[in-house]
Amino acid sequence: MVLIVGKTDIVLVKMGQFYVYIVKCARDNSFYTGYTNNLERRIDQHNRGIGSRYTRSHGPVELLYYENYRTRRRAMQREREIKRFTRKRKMNLINQESR
Repeated sequence: MVLIVGKTDIVLVKMGQFYVYIVKCARDNSFYTGYTNNLERRIDQHNRGIGSRYTRSHGPVELLYYENYRTRRRAMQREREIKRFTRKRKMNLINQESR
């Protein structure tokens, strides 16, 4: 277990609990990719307008896809990788997972 201290809360996180996720923004159907150690809380933050500047102006959001990683470093690497994907490639990734 690891104690993560944020600006507004303190969270006890199991080791290996890092997520990369893709959400769809309702306003324009754009995709936003991010990483977190608490997926449920992060989606809630996006929907309350405190998640990121981008989703604040494009939300609410719907979770479409996520991956789990053991380390923050690997999750961040994968986030950067996915952010460079084209929209079509992101859609293929999302659709591949839902089969």
